[in-house]
Amino acid sequence: MAEKQNTPEIRFEGFTDPWEQRKLGELGSVAMCKRIFKEQTTEQGDVPFYKIGTFGGTPDAFISRELFNEYQRLYQFPKVGDILISAAGTIGRTIVYQGDPAYYQDSNIVWLQHDERLDNGFLLQFLNGKSWSSLEGSTLKRLYNKDLLNAEIAIPSPDEQHQIGSTFAKLDDAITLHQRKHDKLCTVKKSMLDKMFPKPGETEPEIRFKGFTDPWEQRKFSNLTDRVSMQSSDPDLPQVEYEDIVSGEGTLNKDLRDKEGGKTGIKFYAGDVLYGKLRPYLMNWLYPQFNGVAVGDFWVLRATECDSSFLYRLVQTDSFQRLANVSSGSKMPRADWNLISQSFFAVPADYAEQRVIAKSLAELDNLITLHQRKLDLLKNTKKSLLDKMFV
Repeated sequence: MAEKQNTPEIRFEGFTDPWEQRKLGELGSVAMCKRIFKEQTTEQGDVPFYKIGTFGGTPDAFISRELFNEYQRLYQFPKVGDILISAAGTIGRTIVYQGDPAYYQDSNIVWLQHDERLDNGFLLQFLNGKSWSSLEGSTLKRLYNKDLLNAEIAIPSPDEQHQIGSTFAKLDDAITLHQRKHDKLCTVKKSMLDKMFPKPGETEPEIRFKGFTDPWEQRKFSNLTDRVSMQSSDPDLPQVEYEDIVSGEGTLNKDLRDKEGGKTGIKFYAGDVLYGKLRPYLMNWLYPQFNGVAVGDFWVLRATECDSSFLYRLVQTDSFQRLANVSSGSKMPRADWNLISQSFFAVPADYAEQRVIAKSLAELDNLITLHQRKLDLLKNTKKSLLDKMFV
């Protein structure tokens, strides 16, 4: 059997030496902060104290500035750029220490104290790609010091490590930027939904388009739509299942043509609204522009006395979602059609207003989808480069 070449598929110009196989324990040692006892913490204070349950989130405990300064001076403490690692809970999570005053729970949050043979940017990518799934323990797994120190890593020269780490840091920054833009647009859409539909007890929304002044009407949901139930197992029709829909966004996460057909479900036509009635808090909805079969716990809604694009927006509102989530069963809750169908919702009498509301929200959806695609492209690019730039 030929020996595996210890070099990556893609390298920066000027680097030709083979990578060296090492254990992290040959390059450094495990470090952690000195133990903080409960009586030394307060619910409010100067310096946040992160426990494993709040690591990477919002602290619920604090220590005094005096204690922090003393322990930082006398005991082990991370340097700026060191990578903090969760050794309990969801093991292997990482955070780069940026130098802000903060203290971390001993043994559950650790870092590798190493010399100049390791670049932190390179180490971060290695740790983020490392699987600790084989660790001992059936229920409560943890990352012991020996597990971290025995982890094998292939390393190039420090200069090559730095180039690799810097490249992925830029990719991570771009991913973070697009994620923030995507999340901000989702927040804007949520706000627009709240403002473009009347609040409970009100007859018109906070925001209206120019030229529309008539009060909205209270309409029973069963008068706005028919619930379609015609079954089909036509193998030539695309099939939509729960797992195919991006939760809360109403987009497909795969090409349905790649799926094997033939399952039985409810036949739908372009312009029908699909609403996932099982665990409605998952927000599985779709406004397909094609004919197909809805497989699983879907309602297929066909608009009768409202515009179909407006109906699709209506089922996304808080008022609809609140009712849909009034359901029996704790493990597998389902929306109650008897409750929903007899409930009243505010609807503009003018179809033109319905359409302009739906159009404006569709434009936001398109922007959200655009940023999601850019985000997916960046993530896929990073994954591909990780495979090709590491041994």
